[in-house]
Amino acid sequence: MTTVVARHKVGNFSTWKAGHQDRLDVFAPAIASYQAFQDMDDPNSVVLVIEVTDLELLGAIINDPKNQGLKDKHTVLEPITMSMKIDY
Repeated sequence: MTTVVARHKVGNFSTWKAGHQDRLDVFAPAIASYQAFQDMDDPNSVVLVIEVTDLELLGAIINDPKNQGLKDKHTVLEPITMSMKIDY
């Protein structure tokens, strides 16, 4: 399992927050869980800490054009920045 941090802005935080179950459903094949955070200085900036079981599949889900409608519904704004832990 790999921990990934994803950051992006949303057009409306309340709308995005209401889409929690949709996110669980669409990402379920590639993740074990996620936690969501809201920036303290920008309420429309969110961070997800995701426990990923399949990185390639997660990328495919995020970039799948058929999921654009869900991004639009949840007011997700590009870019989506994803980061992984650096091992020393």
